[in-house]
Amino acid sequence: MSVFQKLAAIPKVPLFLLCLLAMLGMLMLVSAANGSIYPWAFKQLIRFSFGFIVMLCVTCIDVRILFLYAYPLYLISFVALIAVEFMGFVGMGAQRWIDLYVFNFQPSEMMRLGLILTLARYFHGLNDDETINPMSLIIPIVLILAPTLLVLRQPDLGTAMLLMLSSAAIFFTAGVRLWKFAIVGGAVFTAIPLLWPMLHEYQKKRIMIFINPESDPTHAGYHIIQSKIALGSGGIFGKGFLQGTQSHLNFLPEKQTDFIFTMFCEEFGLIGAVLLILLYMTIIAYNIRIALNARTPFSRLAGLGLTVTLFLYVFINMAMVTGLLPVVGIPLPLFSYGGTAMLTLLISQGILYSIHIHNDTRIRL
Repeated sequence: MSVFQKLAAIPKVPLFLLCLLAMLGMLMLVSAANGSIYPWAFKQLIRFSFGFIVMLCVTCIDVRILFLYAYPLYLISFVALIAVEFMGFVGMGAQRWIDLYVFNFQPSEMMRLGLILTLARYFHGLNDDETINPMSLIIPIVLILAPTLLVLRQPDLGTAMLLMLSSAAIFFTAGVRLWKFAIVGGAVFTAIPLLWPMLHEYQKKRIMIFINPESDPTHAGYHIIQSKIALGSGGIFGKGFLQGTQSHLNFLPEKQTDFIFTMFCEEFGLIGAVLLILLYMTIIAYNIRIALNARTPFSRLAGLGLTVTLFLYVFINMAMVTGLLPVVGIPLPLFSYGGTAMLTLLISQGILYSIHIHNDTRIRL
């Protein structure tokens, strides 16, 4: 199959919805800048255009190549995470990025891809008896814990949660028994008193503010209180594009990144929020269909792992800004302003489209 045939085989509806989602995000970045394409929307357009080209290139890659380079990608990502410890720069109180001069690179985002592909390759080589054997789970657990601990050191609790939850989805899909999840969940719950002192002070404060935002309305609780006010002020139909008072009077913090969904709801109301959620859910439904129709364990596990990650991004961000979860700094996919997260999400979509196009390809160990 030629490159042009592969590109022509990309599902048109989800591709259109993906572009529509990105365009809506740029529209909100224009609103965040009071009607200007600077400083956010123009840069976002450049990043999306570059990421879109990368996504098309990844789409044309044979899944056997993805299978072959899953472990090297994990290793490179892990080395990059270690490099953050020594040469990463601090931004907004966290040391998560490496300055590549052209853009700031966040290795934890690349690790998210590397970990999913690595776990998919590992479980691809196991039969049913090996999967239910607890000893066979030691290696993948180590593969998960090693980068998760490094990410927690940055500190980045949100990305660490994504690594753990997306990995759990792959374990479940691979056939790991539910009672093992129950044991792990029980162990984590029991360890909470031990883990609490290890949290940073601002992380403890976020959890306490989640329980009672009004306890510190002018400092730690300010973000979520203003977010709820903006959500409520939008009403059913919203105040209209560029008419959001909370965002344009600068009451709403981080309106171009973590709280962009709140600004969207204020300007387009409940109707707009429901339509945006449906847009995300439609893309996710297409991705699930691609993953479930995959004919090899590697493709199926990788596809579901990437789809679950997209869902977690959407769910955690929306739950965070509506007060259902503590604020953990997770962007809204293809909507929030940012570079590395957008690129890795577009690469994820490229992998899913590759799985769809190369569905008849057999992978042999």
